[in-house]
Amino acid sequence: MPALRVFAPGRLGRLTLGNRVIKAATYEGMSPGGIPSDALLGFHRDLAAGGVAMTTVAYCAVSPAGRTFADQMTMREEIVPALRRLTDAVHAEGAAASIQLGHCGFFSKSRERGGRGPRGPSFTLNTYGLSAGMPFARAMTEDDIDRVIEDFGEAAARAVRAGFDAVELHLGHGYLLSQFISPATNRRRDRWGGSLDNRMRLPVAVLGRVRERVGPECAVLAKTNLSDGFRGGLELAEAIGVAERLEAAGVDAIVLSGGFTSRSPFYLFRGPAPLRSMIEVEKSRLARLVLRLVGPSFIRSYPFEEMFFLPEAREVRRAVRVPLVLLGGILSLANMERAMDEGFDFVAMGRALIADPDLVRRMRRGDMARSRCISCNECVAEMDRGGVRCVLG
Repeated sequence: MPALRVFAPGRLGRLTLGNRVIKAATYEGMSPGGIPSDALLGFHRDLAAGGVAMTTVAYCAVSPAGRTFADQMTMREEIVPALRRLTDAVHAEGAAASIQLGHCGFFSKSRERGGRGPRGPSFTLNTYGLSAGMPFARAMTEDDIDRVIEDFGEAAARAVRAGFDAVELHLGHGYLLSQFISPATNRRRDRWGGSLDNRMRLPVAVLGRVRERVGPECAVLAKTNLSDGFRGGLELAEAIGVAERLEAAGVDAIVLSGGFTSRSPFYLFRGPAPLRSMIEVEKSRLARLVLRLVGPSFIRSYPFEEMFFLPEAREVRRAVRVPLVLLGGILSLANMERAMDEGFDFVAMGRALIADPDLVRRMRRGDMARSRCISCNECVAEMDRGGVRCVLG
């Protein structure tokens, strides 16, 4: 049997990974009070032991103002020792560790100390903050933008001190940098809005500052949208332009994703939306009521198919030479090898590895060719029930 390319080493900048499988950043729900827990360490250690080349700690805010909710991890000096224990555990299993750094922008129900509410590229309705008494978000000032650039740089520097081999900048899913990129949410008329070059000015500045702070040894990835998933949002033609600009700015790899949390939240997941379970685990009575009233129209399902981002991602592959990471409905060894055939450098897996943390190791041994995952999306609700897990047991 010929050697499978997915099990061959791959390069991310100066970082060499043992194979081409990356655990995608999927919010774990294991940082109560914003503190990385022993459960979070164990979750990522198990993935490393299970054979992934790199595991990604998900959705760490770069500042208190960048939190979507109170229990979100914020990269601050006090948690560096706990994160160092996590990266040490991952490294002991032979894998690399990455951390996803992001800022919520207007998508927040967490009020910063001093009473300041969320801010984004433009004044907007903040539907996520309705139940927390924050129905609107203000437009960021020049000082706010400068602060965000520095916050990303400082957070990335702390990540390196915590032992991470890579950082993933979150430019997708409708969080702050995605809000600046999207024509639907960036209505500014200054140098930060309008043309794609202007809308990319903040993400490119963040990438530049992060590169300065982490140095050449740390890999820097960017997660971007292929489409926002709704009319008026970012579409594929501009998504290709985003990738071209990131390549020119020196990113080490681009993770191709899609969807906008405030408008098309399950565009990323595909498959049924587990609304009943999401209502059940919601702690706020008002938020439960809001979900019951507007959830059926807002949280819609999208048909699942394997490798559902491949057709759009293929167009980006034709346009750039930078390493690309394909995700979305990758469940089997055949899916992985097809991604290699299509010219992608790595694959990222989320739900499949939540269901089967040892999937890569078992595939390599020939014991398993496909994940047990049935794309039911119940693991999404489990994030708020005490930590993400597969309900199949």
